[in-house]
Parts: sequence; structure tokens; C-alpha cells
Amino acid sequence: MPRLGFGVYQNYTTTESVREALLVGYRLAYRNEAHVGAAWKGSDLPRGEVFLTTKCINKTHGYESTLKGVNASLERFGIEYIDLFLIHDPMSGCDRRLQTYKALQDAQRAGKIRSIGVSNYGVHHLEEIRAAGYTMPSVNQIEVCHLHPFCQQKAIVSYCSAHSIVVQAYCPILRGKMDHPVILELAERYHKEAAQILLRWSLQKGFVPLPKSATPERIRSNIQLYDFSLDDDAMTRLNALDKGKEGALSWNPVDHP
Repeated sequence: MPRLGFGVYQNYTTTESVREALLVGYRLAYRNEAHVGAAWKGSDLPRGEVFLTTKCINKTHGYESTLKGVNASLERFGIEYIDLFLIHDPMSGCDRRLQTYKALQDAQRAGKIRSIGVSNYGVHHLEEIRAAGYTMPSVNQIEVCHLHPFCQQKAIVSYCSAHSIVVQAYCPILRGKMDHPVILELAERYHKEAAQILLRWSLQKGFVPLPKSATPERIRSNIQLYDFSLDDDAMTRLNALDKGKEGALSWNPVDHP
């Protein structure tokens, strides 16, 4: 899986945005299946060079409904396999979560998906997968502004690290609310944009950030992260901004039963 992805949720120019993202070097695209599939087919990239991700929301959880959802996603993408299929959130309860996970494992055995992941899962949700005897997920995507310097989810990140689960960070640039003095000062010091500082922090923490934009200039700048690195002082100052759960900017389902 690429270390940097491109999110397109609620992006109503998805085909054009993904086409631009592929052109400038992104190789991981997430959601809006039909438009992402169309953008990839309009590129010259072979299927193996593009990492396509999607998910199932809690109202579709369950064994049979999940299998149907995988088939529907393949049809919308217009592809033969999905690289990563995520369970969107843990809100459906333990039984349906595990039914959904079993369905994804069966779809994986059938060659329809390559990897299984979860999204917004807390430690106890991950533990129920382990207790059920299933293979642990490849990815835990922590989304909706819940993995950034102000909300670092340390317990979940530590658990994922111990169990070789990749942490994806969806909406890693605070929905554009990047006016904290520390972020602005670092942007000035490094001659970078505030978003680039946050994305570089995410990369250096070992996460896979998924920035979203419909603006070509922003799409290009968000991938220009490899000509600098944050020094220890910068990382320490950003790490010190953590407010725990109080730093989340919206719903946070990781504590759901």
C-alpha cells in the first residue's frame, strides 16, 4: 500500500480530481467507486500500480449483505479485485461486526479483495476480532479528524503497532483548520504550507494520510512532502499539542460498545 493516499469522499468532481492525482503521483484512491474507476481507466496506469480502497457502512453490515456489497463495489469500480475493503465503523454491534468480518475473509479467499481493514475501531473492537480467531485486519483507518496532533489516539496507535496493523489517517489536515500558532510557525520555518507540515508529521509518525482536495494546486502541493523532514524539535512541539479525546473535531465512535 502506498504511504500517501487520496481521499475523495463528498468530492463532486471526483473523476477530474483523481485523474489529476494519478497524474502527479498518487497511487492510492479511496471511495466514490464509479468515478475513481473511471479516472483509473482513463489513465495509462496498469491495474497493479493503483491501490483502490472502499468500505461498507454499518447499515449494510451482516454476512450476506456484505458479500453482496463487495460484488456491487467491484461492479461500480469496474475491476476484478479491490485492494483494501474496510468496515466503516463499529456501530452495528459485536455480532454484525463479526459477521461482516467473516464475509470479508470469505471474499478475500475468493480473490475479490486483497486486504481487509477496519475504520474507527477502538482497542476493544480489535480485540474481539482476535478473540474470534480471525486474522487481524491489515489497516485501521482513523477518520473524520481523529488522528492529528490534537487527537493522537495513542492507545489505539500503540495497539495497532504491536499487532502490525497499519494506521491510516483520513482527513489529516484538520478540515482546513490549521491556524494554530505552532503549525503556522513551523510552516514559516520550513517554507511550507500548514497542510504540508501536518501531512509530514503524519508520515513521520508512521501513518498513511489520506488528504482530500478538489483543487489541482492543492492536490499537487499535498504530495510534495519528500523534500524535507521535521526535526526532533518540530515533532516534539506537534506531539505536545495532543488533547486526547477532547481534540476530536466531530463524532468519535472508537468507544462504541
